Amino acid sequence: MKPNKIKLIVKEIFIKHKLSSEHAKICADALINAEQVGAYGHGLSRLKMYCDRIKKKVINAKPKIKIKNISQSISQIDANDSIGFVAADIAIKTAIKNAKKTGIGLVGVKNSGHYGLSGYYAEQATKKNLVTMIFTNAPPAVAPHGALKSLFGTNPICFGTPTGSKVPFILDTSISMINRGKIRVAARNNQKIPEGVALDNKGKPTTDARKALKGVQLPIAGFRGSGLAWMVDILSGVLTGGNHAGKVKDPFDDFSGPQNIGHLFFTFKPNLFVNNYSQRIKENIRVIKKLPKIKGVKEILYPGQNKFKRFQINSKKEINIPANIAEDIRLLRS
Repeated sequence: MKPNKIKLIVKEIFIKHKLSSEHAKICADALINAEQVGAYGHGLSRLKMYCDRIKKKVINAKPKIKIKNISQSISQIDANDSIGFVAADIAIKTAIKNAKKTGIGLVGVKNSGHYGLSGYYAEQATKKNLVTMIFTNAPPAVAPHGALKSLFGTNPICFGTPTGSKVPFILDTSISMINRGKIRVAARNNQKIPEGVALDNKGKPTTDARKALKGVQLPIAGFRGSGLAWMVDILSGVLTGGNHAGKVKDPFDDFSGPQNIGHLFFTFKPNLFVNNYSQRIKENIRVIKKLPKIKGVKEILYPGQNKFKRFQINSKKEINIPANIAEDIRLLRS
């Protein structure tokens, strides 16, 4: 199906679930972008989950979002349990506005929900010639180093910067070996997951996606990954007023209340310390790309290049919708 057509269908589904036309468009744009960059675990596979949560009234379809300006640079947003896409869209635009005004924009968000891909919002900042760092916490999936129980989310860390070219540098990575969305997609499609990314609920290594969802995901780099997850939990949860320390609810399985996820958006002008940032970042990338390459590597890529290429290719193609997701869409429209 053509991207614009499925985008209109998704927008209609969200409107049917009582979102405003503006909010429905924000959500549809984000979901289809995830499909086009190849992040299928954050795309249409999550549509039913969002709608289920709206139906159960643990996502507020008509939120009264409040923005409190602490200073010209710093704002706090109470998302009033809105769908995460809407809260994040307001937050990154506020952070951009603050940074354009003062050089630095810092926005903390509480009472939000899952917002999709951090890199999607980072790209908005880089298009405005700003550097950005974005943090969000998530439901328990990763055990703190030395613990037997999951508590931290896969807690992505995101950094973006303009590069002086049309392709921004965007590092958007979870602190787990693979993100939870990929495991959910694998479970739904009866596919195996790679070795070394998860343990079952008895602490044994598993390639069974369903067992992994009931067990523990493994962090990158052992205790270092666990430490990064903890850092994100502090920055996006403790600092903002959002849930933290394992209290974020699983969006697929726990309908006992809103998630109250916290997000932190930090944007700033690249010329705060030097006037020739564009020239310096180009030189930085040029030097690294000219390094000798190992066998089989044609080009040293910086984070964001592969994603940009996938988007360019996929935006010209139809979106392939698996049968189970197509059935979800049919039922949500009926």
